[in-house]
Amino acid sequence: MRWAIMRPNLHPSLVNGRFGDPALFVGRLHRRGALLFDLGDLGPLGARDLLRVTHVFVTHCHMDHFVGFDALLRVSVGREKSVAMIGPPGFRERVHHKLQAYEWDLVDRYDTDLVFHVTELWPDGRALSACFRFSQAFAWEEGAVTISEEGVVASEGDFEVRAALLDHHGPCLGYAVAERAHVNVWKNRLDARSLRTGPWLQALKQAVAQGRGGDHPIPLPDGGAAPLGELRDLVSVTRGQKIAYVTDVADTPANREAIAALAADADVFFIESRFAAADAAQARDRAHLTTRAAGEIARAAGARRIEPFHFSPRYEGEEERMLGEARAAFAQPSREETACQKEGGPKRSSGRPPAE
Repeated sequence: MRWAIMRPNLHPSLVNGRFGDPALFVGRLHRRGALLFDLGDLGPLGARDLLRVTHVFVTHCHMDHFVGFDALLRVSVGREKSVAMIGPPGFRERVHHKLQAYEWDLVDRYDTDLVFHVTELWPDGRALSACFRFSQAFAWEEGAVTISEEGVVASEGDFEVRAALLDHHGPCLGYAVAERAHVNVWKNRLDARSLRTGPWLQALKQAVAQGRGGDHPIPLPDGGAAPLGELRDLVSVTRGQKIAYVTDVADTPANREAIAALAADADVFFIESRFAAADAAQARDRAHLTTRAAGEIARAAGARRIEPFHFSPRYEGEEERMLGEARAAFAQPSREETACQKEGGPKRSSGRPPAE
């Protein structure tokens, strides 16, 4: 029997469940770094998790999406740390105001520096940046103005984050994080060479993902080393994992189209489902999605699994009902899709039932 060790590298979890403030913590397997999508109440996260955060992606600055910044700031002061923060137009000014709400008269007593690199994305594709350093009492340092190519707002060695500017009661960003590639280890091939699993495999996987040459040395668990060319057959490369995150958006054709493109083929799609299907009028009035709309959008995106969240407190105790409505819409084609198919028009990508 042949099998590969296929562990996901990105591990997402809703910090406050489906009813609390929006905040998605994404841990990275075998890496210290972590990503945060939105900054709602971060109380459930301990200092160890918060100190792992290297990137923060904020959809918009309503209180329930931004109030947790102080928790991240407090635990980070006094540490040698750099955090990249991305948000919608006006985001730099809001972060600066948060930082300037406090007195920083003792900064000269610290040997470490905390730096926030803040970028805001504009509708024309411009990305405006600023830097705020603890050592400078978080004074505003103007950064570069760049163009966000295809919505890319963060790019690291093993992952990339794209954003789409959507409409709520103003601009609101949706995000999708994707691995560049996923490297799987074949357990039976390790066994055939009497090689045990362990941390050394991370070096092997990283070398393959980076396209290193065959003579690149890989440390072995016995203390020796072998060239990558002799070990390459121990792994295979597949499409990387993708996670999409969208919340607080109006149900408009333009939003639907942009969200479906952003979340296309996502393995997991976290999408707000603020109102029940029967309360569509309230959802329209408050520029939010219903459970049905969320399911239809995730289906149009061809997502593998839907994770509805940001339920209104009015549905407390009805979580299963809300989940059921979203998943039913995700599994079934909408009336528009059905009509299009009957007329012989193009079919949208079909969503797959959620993995239970």
